[in-house]
Amino acid sequence: MPTDIAQIIQLAIAPVFLLAGIGAMLNVMTNRLARVVDRWRAVENLLAGDSAEDRQRHVMELAAIDKRMVRINRAVTLSTLAALLICLVIVTLFGGELAGMDVSTVVSVLFVASMGVLIAALVYFLGEISVATRTLRVAPHLITSETSRRGKRQPAARP
Repeated sequence: MPTDIAQIIQLAIAPVFLLAGIGAMLNVMTNRLARVVDRWRAVENLLAGDSAEDRQRHVMELAAIDKRMVRINRAVTLSTLAALLICLVIVTLFGGELAGMDVSTVVSVLFVASMGVLIAALVYFLGEISVATRTLRVAPHLITSETSRRGKRQPAARP
């Protein structure tokens, strides 16, 4: 029996490392979500004293922020589900050993399900990054333009 448990512990090490990786990803995602929420609050406060032109620009930014919040929230939810499925893999490994049952099919299904959910989470995370990148606006006078074929860069003309 002790060698069987030792083998189960060895089998459980890979899912535990995967769980640690998902935890690190969740940390990154929740930090991004916090920054998105902070930006939402800041833009919302700007709306009170806006001119019509600024108001329209801020409302458009709030729409993009809303898309980001939805996507990052889904990524966090799916990552958490993936972590829970990995926990079930570990519990099933130990429970199967203690009960003397063959749980290889259950473990396989849970692991594949966790990978599928994790892939979906990463797709949503990539979608959030894509929205954030598309909505990034840099003042035109800060952008440099290519002025010669030699690679010299000079500031772009101000509008």
